[in-house]
Amino acid sequence: MTKPVVLIAEQLSPATIDALGPDFDVRHVDGTDRSALLAALADAHAVLIRSATRIDGEALSAAPQLKVVARAGVGLDNVDIKAATAAGVMVVNAPTSNIISAAELTIGHILSLARHIPAAHASLAGGAWKRSAYTGTEIFEKTVGIIGLGRIGGLIAERLRAFGVRVVGYDPYVTPARASQLQVELLSFDEVLAQSDFVTVHMPKTPETTGMIGTEQLSSMKRTAYLVNVARGGLVDEDALYQALSDGVIAGAALDVFTSEPPVDGGSAHRLLTLPNVVVTPHLGASTDEAQEKAGISVARSVKLALEGDLVPDAVNVAGGVIDPFVRPGIALVEKLGQFFTGLAHGALTSLDIEVRGELAAYDVSVYRLAALKGIFTRIVSENVSYVNAPLFAEQRGIEVRLIVEAESPLYRNITILRGTLADGTVLTVAGTLAGTRMVPKVVGINGYEIEVPFAQYHLVMRYQDRPGIVAIYAKELGDQNINIEGLQVAHPDASGRALSVLTVDSPVPEAVLNQMREAVGADLFRQIEITED
Repeated sequence: MTKPVVLIAEQLSPATIDALGPDFDVRHVDGTDRSALLAALADAHAVLIRSATRIDGEALSAAPQLKVVARAGVGLDNVDIKAATAAGVMVVNAPTSNIISAAELTIGHILSLARHIPAAHASLAGGAWKRSAYTGTEIFEKTVGIIGLGRIGGLIAERLRAFGVRVVGYDPYVTPARASQLQVELLSFDEVLAQSDFVTVHMPKTPETTGMIGTEQLSSMKRTAYLVNVARGGLVDEDALYQALSDGVIAGAALDVFTSEPPVDGGSAHRLLTLPNVVVTPHLGASTDEAQEKAGISVARSVKLALEGDLVPDAVNVAGGVIDPFVRPGIALVEKLGQFFTGLAHGALTSLDIEVRGELAAYDVSVYRLAALKGIFTRIVSENVSYVNAPLFAEQRGIEVRLIVEAESPLYRNITILRGTLADGTVLTVAGTLAGTRMVPKVVGINGYEIEVPFAQYHLVMRYQDRPGIVAIYAKELGDQNINIEGLQVAHPDASGRALSVLTVDSPVPEAVLNQMREAVGADLFRQIEITED
């Protein structure tokens, strides 16, 4: 019997090869040599890459037998996930391989800023002996603020305790109970910035978090404070940071990530490299031997599972494995429901029920639990979310999760309902189904309102006291911004006379416009929700 071909396109650890075992025909190619890569892909059933090899539509077209693309690391910028999904190719990564390395690098940057280690080294290596020029500060009894208390943020908090610092944090999706477990004092975003001597950012990069630290936020920090970003380029406004560092608004910054990598000569990131109060590293968050080995072993195991037909927990685009064909189409629906739920939520989630009703009750739908959690955490945490780590995120945050399966479904052949309780006691529900012979994924219920809205990239959800003229109000606001309304559904008012509208728009709405619309409509619920596609 011919062995499946596993193509290794970049240098990986020997442990990666060992983890694959003897059941595969392992071949090697230089993934940066495009013509050699395309030729080698012709026979490949799986390809293992790091960051230098590009797997796009052209590469996928050259690989008719390809089943899985495995990235030995976290980021997937060099893989066209949408094209892979369309081609039926699974994409896997190693979402937890670098979390310790990233946390340790953050601690290293904090110490480097406090004691001016890079500048002092450069001075001494250049022949100078200037002890007084590099007088630093102890971090003992200082306040360190962590923006984002996911897995990396939690590891940083754990390590900081040994330094005798006060740890404060901000994360809108972390409950007080979880913060207490981490021994982190939970504060508002503004309070963390104002009170901290060191601020480290560990948020996902989304439209809402891009530029979350800009001129106004930097101005609210102490003049003696330091800012660290090893999470994602773009979370900090680089132009605003350059100005703040130049003017002495804050004392210094340490950066491992940039909006453009490597920083382009003349660009905002490149200007930061010229400042004496900046410590920089070239995106080294995952660059340890241990992280690379963990990543290689992890994806090798995923490749084995995929080629053997088993469930692949680290798949980012399809669940894979032994899932009934009747169940599989609902996976993407439930992930989108999870994203929609997060978009509606205004605080930390404490419990979640995933209800699956209808004919699906006769099948194993346990993967829907994973899909719901993956969707919920996709826009909450800074790490890549997969089927294996999504339940861990829920466990870390103390979220109780139940899967409820019932055959009774009066209105739909099948329906999935996400019902969650927030920390303030608010209960949110979102329901969805696959409609028609084309199995179009739709939202069919929001907080008790019956409504049918096909999923799209951008939605606006608003609840208001029903009265004439509401549609004209928000249509004018959006029209003035050249934002097209692609769809509009209005649910019947509830007993209090409040109606619910869901708009589908063709582009994101600026925050200032959202605020104007909210005020003009008099909405007590107003959310912009973006649904991302793997």
